[in-house]
Amino acid sequence: MKKILGFLLTVLVIYVIYFDLTIGTLPTASTQQQVDANVETTGKPKIDIPSFDAKVKPGETVISIVEHKINKPLPVSIADLIVDFRKLNPGQTPEKIHIGSTYHFPDYSH
Repeated sequence: MKKILGFLLTVLVIYVIYFDLTIGTLPTASTQQQVDANVETTGKPKIDIPSFDAKVKPGETVISIVEHKINKPLPVSIADLIVDFRKLNPGQTPEKIHIGSTYHFPDYSH
């Protein structure tokens, strides 16, 4: 039983190494080109989500900025807000926004 388990583990390790060397796990240049193609020359993403630009102040979060803009509680789930924020700001995560930086935020006021 130990020999079979050892053999299966060896096969798995060899497969993982083969996959990593041939296909890889890191994004390639073509992936970055696809992301760049989604951004116009103005830097604003080509997405049909209504949005507004806002500069992040100390203590603000993505949720607080959107709620302040629409003057009511968030009308969508937090997961939807995160997805929309990432679509509007490729390569950015809502958890790592920087004070003083300007980002595109989804506008749910309509």
